[in-house]
Amino acid sequence: MKDFEDVQLFDLYGALLTESQREVCKLYFLFDLTLSEIAEEKGISKQAVSECLKKSRTQLMSYEEKIGFSKIMAKLTAKHPELEGELAEIIASGGEEE
Repeated sequence: MKDFEDVQLFDLYGALLTESQREVCKLYFLFDLTLSEIAEEKGISKQAVSECLKKSRTQLMSYEEKIGFSKIMAKLTAKHPELEGELAEIIASGGEEE
């Protein structure tokens, strides 16, 4: 299983990555494909996939350092546990109201 923090940061800030980075991260974090499988799917080298993931993780962590939404959510849900499911739904939907 992928690192939970990476997946959470991708859920929160993935829209800020380039389209190519989003695709690679989605295949890796959400569909659990290996680097080799992603490389084959995208028609790039395994090394290129690895570098893309590394750069994407760095950017996601940078966004969290600057914006801090994950920390805000953790504090909010610690005080109001009943909101955890609702916040997860909002993030999963990309913030779009139904």
